[in-house]
Amino acid sequence: MISLNPDTLTERENYKLLTGSIIPRPVAFVTTLSSEGVLNGAPFSYFSIVAAEPPLLSVSVQRVDGVSKDTARNAMEHNAFVVHITDEDNVGAVNVTASRLAPEESEVALAGLTPIKSTKIAVPGVTEAKIRLECILEKVIPLGGKEDTPACDLLIGRVVQYHLSEEAYQNTYVIAKELRPVSRLAGNNYAKLGEQFTLERPQ
Repeated sequence: MISLNPDTLTERENYKLLTGSIIPRPVAFVTTLSSEGVLNGAPFSYFSIVAAEPPLLSVSVQRVDGVSKDTARNAMEHNAFVVHITDEDNVGAVNVTASRLAPEESEVALAGLTPIKSTKIAVPGVTEAKIRLECILEKVIPLGGKEDTPACDLLIGRVVQYHLSEEAYQNTYVIAKELRPVSRLAGNNYAKLGEQFTLERPQ
């Protein structure tokens, strides 16, 4: 085994080790609304479930030189955001939304995605996702970096409405082979769902 001390590594080296080791990672495509009414969209693979009662999820939005990105800032201004599950059909468009645009420009429009009104929040989603989750911002936790310049904003969202395509949802279950999710690996690499297997949990 090769043993490495993260304290002796650069931020980039730690990033490469983490993103290469913690795989595959689901990709959240998050839409937010700016104070000027611009629909912002961006992909995030630092994304997971937090709890089921109530339904909570987390999205870690990395800062740039200690400054919050549009997604975090907008989510805090409106206390809401929409998470979409990235799949084989929409991953190309989602990738386009990673473009660096000015706050007054919409990545959703750039990628040719179709906005749709949400049911319980003011932030629209997009129709191209088989699953979208309307979220109320439960909490924001600045983490990492230095005390006066955190490295990220950890958004905790409470799901207040699910939207699921009919083919991907049956009898209370999400059907993975119909959802066809994609996951993030390291660098520019992604993965499809791949072979599935079943293991019974011990009693």
